[in-house]
Amino acid sequence: MKIGISSSVIQRGRTGIAQYVFNLVRELLPYAAEHEFVLFALEEDIPLFDFARDSMRIVAVPEKHRPAARNILWHQTALPRLCREHRLDVLHIPSYRRMLWPHPCRLVATIHDLAPFHVANKYDWKRMLYGRIVARRLAHRQHEIIVISQNTARDVKKYFGIPGRKLNVIYNGLNHQAFRPDTGAPRNIFLYVARLEHPGKNHVGLIDAFNHFKAATHSDWQLVFAGSKWSGAEHIERAMLKSPYGRDIRWTGFVPDADLPALYRSAAMFVYPSLYEGFGLPPLEAMACGVPVICSTGGALREMAGKAAALVEAGDTAGLAAQMARLAADPALRASMRETGLAHAANFQWRKTAEETLQVYGRACGNNLTTENTESTETEELYTP
Repeated sequence: MKIGISSSVIQRGRTGIAQYVFNLVRELLPYAAEHEFVLFALEEDIPLFDFARDSMRIVAVPEKHRPAARNILWHQTALPRLCREHRLDVLHIPSYRRMLWPHPCRLVATIHDLAPFHVANKYDWKRMLYGRIVARRLAHRQHEIIVISQNTARDVKKYFGIPGRKLNVIYNGLNHQAFRPDTGAPRNIFLYVARLEHPGKNHVGLIDAFNHFKAATHSDWQLVFAGSKWSGAEHIERAMLKSPYGRDIRWTGFVPDADLPALYRSAAMFVYPSLYEGFGLPPLEAMACGVPVICSTGGALREMAGKAAALVEAGDTAGLAAQMARLAADPALRASMRETGLAHAANFQWRKTAEETLQVYGRACGNNLTTENTESTETEELYTP
């Protein structure tokens, strides 16, 4: 097959979708001897794909098409022409934001979540309108759709009206070579890795919970945020400034991929209070690094965390503060959660994600592909607690 992959929604490598694209492309490289891959990348993003340069054809997209509106237009007009020029059999769009209407070849799209239907004001009104109405129409034009959790599959059926036969649940994986435990002594830190997005990521709720925790325990624990500024970041900055414990709250800014595992391992606890996620990769990355996790139940987070995390209902500030106090005071419980988390995280493998994605490409083209790993395991049975 000739397979095209669009990568222009990776936001210079600083988003969860970027990690999805990077890891999927990396694990598809062994199949480049059998299939031909064409990767469409914005000019300034091309160095991020140096690892694929020798195995995949990289087609440069002019930087003028980076802004969202122009990028959408490029996908609907220029990309179909490029698909025909390269005689692609199938095109994979790894986000619902750029799904195609034309049919220059068979189309596969990945839908990570339908958060606009669950979190009010998650984006500006234009993005909310696009996610709720335009994306729904575009989804019906795709030949196959990949969803990254059972939760997202249910949402796509409910809100987009896509039949189950077109949906393929394929879980994200983990880079276990990077995200692994060590023997160092972590510090008394609650770490949260997520872009500074308000209200969706619920940083303000976590700051409120931290304030209650500090008032009740008078402990030396600190709260560390890692991530780039996003929509509504000013609300989070204001909450940090107003906190009576602001001296114990720190924001690192964006942390490069190479430094992220060490950051996880430096913390005694990882906290993920997001209101809604289609998957939730950071809690699993923390588990793979041997860090106990407190996690909300928003969206697919209960599905992903299983029984390996201390769960709190999304938006329950008092419950979050109580879990923080309970685990901060119990090193033995944290040690037990560390072992449970390591075992749970081991289930998530990017290699398996790539194998199953390649099979979806084949189904879109009317082929029945097999890979080296043909063992059939229902993901819902494997991961659902």
